[in-house]
Amino acid sequence: MRNALAIALAISMSAAVTALAQNAPAPAPAPAAAPAQSNCNNPNALGVARVVEIDTTGGPGFGFEHFKAYDFLRDKEIVLTFDDGPWPGHTPAVLKALADQCTKALFFPIGKHAGWHPEIMKQVAAAGHTVGSHTWSHKDLSKLNQQDGIDEIEKGIAAVSIALGNKPVGPFVRFPALRHPPELLKYVGERNLGVFSTDMDSFDFKMRKPEQVINSVMKKLEKHGKGIILMHDFQQATAHAAPELLKRLKDGGYKVVQVVGKTPVEPKKEYVDMVLKEMGGGLETARPMSSVIKDISN
Repeated sequence: MRNALAIALAISMSAAVTALAQNAPAPAPAPAAAPAQSNCNNPNALGVARVVEIDTTGGPGFGFEHFKAYDFLRDKEIVLTFDDGPWPGHTPAVLKALADQCTKALFFPIGKHAGWHPEIMKQVAAAGHTVGSHTWSHKDLSKLNQQDGIDEIEKGIAAVSIALGNKPVGPFVRFPALRHPPELLKYVGERNLGVFSTDMDSFDFKMRKPEQVINSVMKKLEKHGKGIILMHDFQQATAHAAPELLKRLKDGGYKVVQVVGKTPVEPKKEYVDMVLKEMGGGLETARPMSSVIKDISN
């Protein structure tokens, strides 16, 4: 009898534990970790003053040119952003300049460019920079119907994810030419993507000389005192300007804020399939072209 009671009690306790486990709430997802910060060997580097984590739920917008709600920068603080990469020569030059100054930026790569140069895309992420997306082919979304606009956004996310080795992407998007159709702003809000405009556009795509880029950024900073700066790692003048520009920012007492997302965005499978069909396979595991193909004779 005593053994029977013991067995019955054990069964009862097991059932209770199972019921509690089934009714227990699911554990909350772990927050996204800030990108790794490498050791800085430059005692006079610009560096990173602080890292800001953004909860992109609902699609908040940033950059006073279009969005006024969130002013998260203090006086003399800046966010460095680069669009339209990755691009051979130019993006690596920007990465080296940033590394030499031990600082970080927010990159908005074009999906097609990421697909063409996944090895550079991986270098951006490996250096600890934040990677968002800038659509698939940089079309003016205000001139497209809603579905074509959604396709541009989603294919851009998918291509960057594939280029990074099938990893999620930072939950930030920048619209080409900073044109935000209302229906697509609503869509990215439902996708929980933070939208980046800018506080000051360098207009470096109109410039051919590095000094022009430097003067454009510094003059606008003197006027505004702080802000999100829009540049393009796709542009040769910007790539050449980067070392001196970062030095001037340091000398001017400006401080870099790195932006990271609380929860990365996962690409939708149908768009991953679409991009792979268009671009071909092997992007996620691509090695640098120089390590695969080289001239042995002229």
